[in-house]
Amino acid sequence: MTMKPDQGLFQLDFDDHHAVLGVPVTADAKAVRKRYLTIARMLHPDSLSGSTTIDAQRASDVLSKLVNPAYEALTQEKSSTEHGIMLKLKGQSLRQVGTAPTVSSTEAQTLLKAPHADAAYRKAVSSLAESQFDDLENVTGVIGQLSELNLIYLYRSSANDGPSAGSPASAAKPRPNAAPSSPTTTVPTPRQNQAAILESYVNRAQEYDQNRDYSRAILELREAVKAYPNNVQCHSYLSAIYLKAGQNTMARIHAKRALEIDPNDERAQSVQARVEKASGGSTTGSAQTAQSKGGNAKASNPKSANQGGGFFGLFGGKKK
Repeated sequence: MTMKPDQGLFQLDFDDHHAVLGVPVTADAKAVRKRYLTIARMLHPDSLSGSTTIDAQRASDVLSKLVNPAYEALTQEKSSTEHGIMLKLKGQSLRQVGTAPTVSSTEAQTLLKAPHADAAYRKAVSSLAESQFDDLENVTGVIGQLSELNLIYLYRSSANDGPSAGSPASAAKPRPNAAPSSPTTTVPTPRQNQAAILESYVNRAQEYDQNRDYSRAILELREAVKAYPNNVQCHSYLSAIYLKAGQNTMARIHAKRALEIDPNDERAQSVQARVEKASGGSTTGSAQTAQSKGGNAKASNPKSANQGGGFFGLFGGKKK
């Protein structure tokens, strides 16, 4: 496409289909379809009869490479369900971090402080969507603004037990008869916060695992791996779930990664052996390679959850 990418595009860790279509993340299937048909009419060649060849091609590219894939993702049952889960998880993880996301657009910064987040969010999305496709050369910039609005809305709406952190009301006022707070209140350390977040991912995955809902368990653990790519527990458990789901290739990949972090991880060893047996021993070399790394620097502290580096390639990144 001839459009320049915008740095604010896709602030979420996955494709923001709602931002592409200009609909709130709370939009139902009927609203999504109505919006899609509106956009399709706007970008149809018949509506651009007086436009230049370049503009017509640009409109075709936007429709085929952005709008159509987003619509399909939000209307196909499986992908729509997975996307909904990812939105929920993203909101939870944002709240658990404890600090508001950094955003650059005026709309998102305003939403962060708005006293009534739901109404302010819908109004802001509607306002941007109204002219979203008027200037096709800048459409990615508008999508970026919508994506930041979605990010802030997820952050604020995930707090079900009180005002949002960005809201002026979030600075809780003491009750008239309440005792003064203790000056020695313990603040969780970053390591404790990390452990709590990891535990929440694993616990939810275990619940889905027990119900044999492996697709959702995988989604939980994939989100955990994104946040903590060097955590042996995440990779080991994810490899076991992939094996249960019959996805041996992914089971092999995550078992191998777990063994690179900790060559003595029993669950990863078991998954590796079962995958190897199922494939007739073709992964023996991989298992031996992982085992041979027992004396290197990584294995010297196998329980470390974050030692730098990354393993994001398997899970996608910013949209190109």
